[in-house]
Amino acid sequence: MDVQALANQIVKLDISEPNRVLVCVVAQSSLLEHIKAHQFDDTHFMVLRDTVQRGSAKEVVIGDDGVMRLKGRICFPNIDGLRNLILEEAYISSYSIHTGVMKMYRDLKQHYWWRRMKKDIVAYVSRYLNYQQPPEAEKSSFSSLS
Repeated sequence: MDVQALANQIVKLDISEPNRVLVCVVAQSSLLEHIKAHQFDDTHFMVLRDTVQRGSAKEVVIGDDGVMRLKGRICFPNIDGLRNLILEEAYISSYSIHTGVMKMYRDLKQHYWWRRMKKDIVAYVSRYLNYQQPPEAEKSSFSSLS
């Protein structure tokens, strides 16, 4: 790969000093870029965007980065399985620590917003309910301890 192609893709080059090249790799969250690219593919968010542009939305803004936020929380579209992606990540990562609905909801609502968010989280966590309960053998041993 030539230097110019590399510079166009993942690194910044600084050639301000003769005979020296400073290379800096730039890392960015692809999630935010994906959200920004698809935020207005969601019909509900298109209506919200129009409301913001008319100046009628008090708590929703489109930031300098082009991302729409409600009270500082990223408006998360339901495009390309993005919501499922964030739910899976929150459920399996140490981000939520505990897989309970309320804990997961509180953690996610600090950063994201979408219509029926709590309902989606309840549905997602309920699919994994069997992981939250001890197996039958463990249940019987727990009850014998009481």
